[in-house]
Amino acid sequence: MIFGHIRHADTTFDWLPKPFQTVLSHLQSTDFDAKPIGAYDLQGKDISVHVMEATTQEPAKTRPEVHRDHIDVQFLWRGRERIGVTSETGRHRVDEDLLAERDLLFYRDVGEESVLELHPGDFAIFFPTDVHRPLCQVEGPEAVRKVVVKVAVALLARPRG
Repeated sequence: MIFGHIRHADTTFDWLPKPFQTVLSHLQSTDFDAKPIGAYDLQGKDISVHVMEATTQEPAKTRPEVHRDHIDVQFLWRGRERIGVTSETGRHRVDEDLLAERDLLFYRDVGEESVLELHPGDFAIFFPTDVHRPLCQVEGPEAVRKVVVKVAVALLARPRG
């Protein structure tokens, strides 16, 4: 997992691989108030952008999730949000398996989680080894506008041989 603020993307995160440079540059240069809710491709099907609005909830009303074929770059545009994070151990109890349809696996519970608190401009990158529980409230339910960019893991795969 990587956590930071978009204003530092050019300096602090200039070491990230090219696909993430593409994503962070897009996040820096886009007015997401002007973008409609929905999804669009940024780099073919390999990098897609999902603009959404939601209301944060108590953590008990949300579900931890993980992805196998994509890396999530979650960027908060408006509001405040907490995201629970823990390592994928392969031992968490599955609540719903949507991997074949949506590259999404929900867990019932994962035990101890660290918590990130996101404010406008903050982003977090979640790899397939990072179980994350998004849209948790800070002090109470709050409307958020956020962007989730899906980056295909295959973009980062090293050739074997």
